[in-house]
Amino acid sequence: MKVTLLILYFAVLVGIGLYCRKHATDVNGFVLGGRAVGPWLTAFAYGTSYFSAVVFVGYAGQFGWKFGMAATWAGIGNAVIGSLLAWLILGRRTRIMTQHLDSATMPQFFGVRFNSPSLKIGASVIIFIFLIPYTASLYNGLSRLFGMAFNIDYSVCIILMAVLTAIYVIAGGYMATAINDFIQGIIMLVGIVSVIFAVLQSKGGLGAAIEGMKQISDESIGAAQGSFASLLGPDPVSLIFVVLLTSLGTWGLPQMVQKFYAIKDEASIKKGTIISTIFALIVAGGCYFLGGFGRLFSDQIDIAANGYDSIIPTMLSTLSPMMISLVVILVLSASMSTLSSLVIASSSTLTIDFLKDNFVKNMDQKKQVVYIRVLIVVFIAISAIIALIQYKSSVTFIAQLMGISWGALAGAFLAPFLYSLYWKGTTKLSCWACFLFGSILMMVNMLARPSLPAIIQSPINCGVVAMVAGLIIVPVVSLITPAPSKELVDDAFSCYK
Repeated sequence: MKVTLLILYFAVLVGIGLYCRKHATDVNGFVLGGRAVGPWLTAFAYGTSYFSAVVFVGYAGQFGWKFGMAATWAGIGNAVIGSLLAWLILGRRTRIMTQHLDSATMPQFFGVRFNSPSLKIGASVIIFIFLIPYTASLYNGLSRLFGMAFNIDYSVCIILMAVLTAIYVIAGGYMATAINDFIQGIIMLVGIVSVIFAVLQSKGGLGAAIEGMKQISDESIGAAQGSFASLLGPDPVSLIFVVLLTSLGTWGLPQMVQKFYAIKDEASIKKGTIISTIFALIVAGGCYFLGGFGRLFSDQIDIAANGYDSIIPTMLSTLSPMMISLVVILVLSASMSTLSSLVIASSSTLTIDFLKDNFVKNMDQKKQVVYIRVLIVVFIAISAIIALIQYKSSVTFIAQLMGISWGALAGAFLAPFLYSLYWKGTTKLSCWACFLFGSILMMVNMLARPSLPAIIQSPINCGVVAMVAGLIIVPVVSLITPAPSKELVDDAFSCYK
């Protein structure tokens, strides 16, 4: 039954990829679906790119264990800040200005907005470097669930996921991923609700599970009895950092912002805002809510030996074979949709913003699409190899990998992109200052963590500091550096009139 469901699922994904080939003949079609994607497809593409095995297995498990039921605030933050406010503040302006400037990627936007090829190249390099660890982290969470459900070797899981994603993305481009994201989103919605109900029923229902959480304490972290069932949990300050990174961080992630480039009109943005927010509330809220009950399974979990990533799989291991099949397809859906979004963002950026005109002259539309497709294969292969190396050497776990990537990308891009949409006074040098500060700070966190102050040794806290600092760096540097060309700025903002 499990294998039959998976084969059917894979057949549908590949079939949609082949069906969408007609939309992927030029760069605009391949990368943005011809800028004609409706509200439902865009909202689901946004949501499924947001939530993956990293959130379901990594973050939900780790933060549910640390904060108890209060971890649900992370899901609420994802819905309100990461979805609702992101769509309200960025959606319309991003669509209008990127269309006016004819930019298909975030680096291309910076390059045209500030008339700076160097800014475009710098942004593309940062994206390529920091999307790789994020992509590698997707495989890890998936492998644990596949191992539990099918006893399949980790390397087989990686190869299977990589090959299938590559097939439908290469064939159909953004439109194929958007349609598949919609199907995957439906699976995620049904799956998360069903799984929460099944897990809580295994502990006597919601009331009994909450009572069980009230009895738990943990002296090693100073968590008194009842704190894991309280409103803000045993460590409210750390919880706030988690909410900020996982929610506000989406505003600076190129694979998320790019969804606004492709939506077809302003009416679609209004509908998409509502759909995306509800989707995030159910999926993210559900993931973290489920993770919040992880300590009820503490007799079966050995954090020291297996890490936080073992928590959610352990919680699910007692479910029926049918429910486990649903969970595997749920997490597979979440991970493949995020992977497809990441590889399109990275490969299109490298082709359009790095190789074109700088290393390969006279690159027409057909050549660009060929290069993008080749780089999709390269990007998936590199991330898969890193995932295998990371697993065998146990370098780090999911939440750290994702925290470093999100922190660097959001720290580098959130403030420059936001100010560029709203403030005419934003300068090229302020963007450079933010690019360098965000990416270098997270590199230091990754390579020399013990030398940093205690408060920012955590990749999550460090990422939040990078984002907040960027919101200060851009206006300060803009005020003390040469103002941009009035003609250039007026042209960019003329689209809002």
